[in-house]
Amino acid sequence: MAKKHLGVIGLGVMGRNLALNAASQGFSVAGFEADATKAQQVAAATAGKDITVAGSLAEFVDGLETPRRIWAMVPAGAPVDAVLRDLRPLLGADDIVIDGGNSHFKDTERRAKDWEAVGLRFFGMGVSGGEEGALHGPCLMPGGYEPSYRHLEPLLTKMAAQTEDGPCCAYLGPGGAGHYVKMVHNGIEYGIMQTICEAYDLMRTIPGLSGTEIHDVFAQWNAEDLNSFLLEISVVVLKKLDPETGKPLVDLVLDTAEQKGTGKWTAQDALDLGVAVPTLTSAVLARIVSGLKEERLAASEVLRGPKRKFAGDRQDFLARLRDAYALSVIACYAQGFAQMRAGSKEYGYNLKFAEIARVWRGGCIIRSKLLEPIRAAFKRKPDLVNLMVDRYFRGLINKTGKSLRKSLKLATDWGVPCPAFSNSLTYIDSYRQPRLPANLLQAQRDYFGAHTYRRVDKEGKFHTEWDK
Repeated sequence: MAKKHLGVIGLGVMGRNLALNAASQGFSVAGFEADATKAQQVAAATAGKDITVAGSLAEFVDGLETPRRIWAMVPAGAPVDAVLRDLRPLLGADDIVIDGGNSHFKDTERRAKDWEAVGLRFFGMGVSGGEEGALHGPCLMPGGYEPSYRHLEPLLTKMAAQTEDGPCCAYLGPGGAGHYVKMVHNGIEYGIMQTICEAYDLMRTIPGLSGTEIHDVFAQWNAEDLNSFLLEISVVVLKKLDPETGKPLVDLVLDTAEQKGTGKWTAQDALDLGVAVPTLTSAVLARIVSGLKEERLAASEVLRGPKRKFAGDRQDFLARLRDAYALSVIACYAQGFAQMRAGSKEYGYNLKFAEIARVWRGGCIIRSKLLEPIRAAFKRKPDLVNLMVDRYFRGLINKTGKSLRKSLKLATDWGVPCPAFSNSLTYIDSYRQPRLPANLLQAQRDYFGAHTYRRVDKEGKFHTEWDK
């Protein structure tokens, strides 16, 4: 039997769909799944395709052409290490194993070094797009040993989503660069999702829009320059009715959001780097607070908020909210790219930000029309320190910043929590200040800890006995 071009380990929904994707592009595939029942189900579902499901890991490896290309789609952490441990004695020089899960980039760095030491190739790659993307064309964010990527490139670029600018796949950098970019992608995703939820909450709470009316507003935004995948799916979600009750299904979903950790990793890495990503971090914290359902129910009985009646102009409210939403989304992207800029320098990735924006334009969860002006901004100035000072984005911020302020004022008056909106405005306001009150903060630090301070009129560091 002819050897297969690609091997896929882990035939859950993502792994199975990636195998089907590869087969649809003319690549023969061998699959392996440790769960025997699931393996049988996949074998039945892929009958008639150029896909075989091996009965053992050894059979799987033996059925691949050399150098072998093995794509692992297993949960991050210990499962990845377990797969690598079992694979290692079965592989030969120059065989390549791709980790396509949401692994932490530092784990990817560690695994790559371990495998390089014994002459094997380990390659970390972020994959975005969910089930549909895996099947029809995901966004692929590969990083690692560049010759390995060049060997994989014909396969990956055909499997990836396609836009007018080419495949949504590009070599991003050495080591854990691919998983690092995917981590920040997910942090931006957290921020944008929270922003959409806050716009939804403001519309239903202040002017009292129905789910159908909010659906129509989001659909209008999405049909214009705010078009994005996350807004698009929100339109779909708001339209879905529960078949049992006839009510909007979203109203029956418990208001507790879960998370898998990538948003938290983004916030932790930003703190380690000393980069401010307040909107992205606030989105993680909002999910944590949402999990306190019983505590929130109890608090709602004893903590009073404002009671208001909307007396404004609904269309003016919606127009301002649209601008506020746009600015908060811009802040999410600005913070994410600022973090990648610092991370690229710290970890030696040499990331190309215009290329990242191009790759994100198709297949991935945060794809949106905004990524084209983001790409253009970094093409104009590859070393741009922050998207907000680019001529296009500063024009938007200066023109519509008042709308974000007015929307937040209403939210405050009504007691509607808007951590993403408020942190976006704080980020913009802080970044534009020529002088912040950190002078007092540094003086306080010098008072109690002799941490020293610098002066605006002299060079060097100084310490003062403040109470003498």
